Amino acid sequence: MSRLVMKFGGTSVADLERIRRVGRLVAAEAATGKNVAVVVSAMAGKTNELVAWTDGAGAAAQGLTPSDDEYDVVVASGEQVTAGLLAMTLRNMGLRARSWMGWQIPIIADDAHGRSRIEEIPSEALGAAMDGGEIAVIAGFQGVTKDGRIATLGRGGSDTSAVAIAASLGAACDIYTDVDGVYTTDPRIESKARRLARISYEEMLEMASLGAKVLQTRSVEMAMAHKVPVRVLSSFVEPGEAPGQGTILCDEEDIVEKRIVSGVAYSRDEAKVTLFGLPDTPGVSSRIFGALADANVNVDMIVQAHARTADTANMEFTVGKRDGARAMEVVNGLQAELGFEGAVLDEDVAKVSVIGVGMRSHAGVAKTMFKALADKGVNIQVISTSEIKISVLIESAYTELAVRALHAAYGLDQL
Repeated sequence: MSRLVMKFGGTSVADLERIRRVGRLVAAEAATGKNVAVVVSAMAGKTNELVAWTDGAGAAAQGLTPSDDEYDVVVASGEQVTAGLLAMTLRNMGLRARSWMGWQIPIIADDAHGRSRIEEIPSEALGAAMDGGEIAVIAGFQGVTKDGRIATLGRGGSDTSAVAIAASLGAACDIYTDVDGVYTTDPRIESKARRLARISYEEMLEMASLGAKVLQTRSVEMAMAHKVPVRVLSSFVEPGEAPGQGTILCDEEDIVEKRIVSGVAYSRDEAKVTLFGLPDTPGVSSRIFGALADANVNVDMIVQAHARTADTANMEFTVGKRDGARAMEVVNGLQAELGFEGAVLDEDVAKVSVIGVGMRSHAGVAKTMFKALADKGVNIQVISTSEIKISVLIESAYTELAVRALHAAYGLDQL
């Protein structure tokens, strides 16, 4: 019999009625003869509540390290509640089911508490239970360190849990969410957005990292590395209501007709740092970005150009909005050493991107993008490119206008 991992996010298990609907969806899959595991998130809003409680416990006293391991104990409890409730619901429907915590499988993770990465999943016991006809209901988002401590995988970690478990079981993975698949752009901004029947792992990885909220980036990385068949579909339907729904993540080779552009993504979680009058000498960039890396500030787009003053340059780079203040502290701390004129932080920016594997073999993609934005009076501040995406930084007020213009320019409303 084939194995299937089903994953349900927080909105899908937000209350008991929704958990009962999840139970019906799980029961329908089990009725087809599949051996089923279900990975669940905490009920919507519960993780935020638990995090607030840990904040309310206060900060570590001076000289003491933060209790990140105990933070994980608290925030991992949300998934435990959901797993138990769903297992009870399935049993009450007459099905064999039991809950599994991350430490019971076990999901072995490193000790970077709050942002742990999965190292291995010995799944023999889990697989044997499933093959014996028992539905496994697994608490997502959590693992266990080699010394036996609970470790959580970071926000969105239940997606990663599900894909990792599917990889270890040799199973397919269906990720149920509050949308019925992956769209060409955010339907809340562009009503003409279209659901994609298939999307390549690479395209989904770019879309996830560039602002699309459908899947967590690490889960897509894992699916691509282990060739896990993944389908994204809606949990807000009853069994059999929407045959053929969802979007399948697959290898690029499995998409017969490759689109030039598959989607438009955006992110308002951006801040731009501009440095004026940098000495145009070797080692300056290394010093700046080395210091930012040491401060755990992730830098995205970078552009440098000669300034009007001889032997100086101006530099712009982007970071996540919540890292903006820390980035400014770092660069201002280097001003005396490097001798640049000054630094400015701009948080009123957004990143808009077009993504598509077809870019590799088609010319003129950038031309279409820049013309569409120019026709709408949208000024481009920074440009970043890769093989299958082009990103631009613009003033945040123009985000929705830019998304709609690009969606139309590439004919995505005609798919």
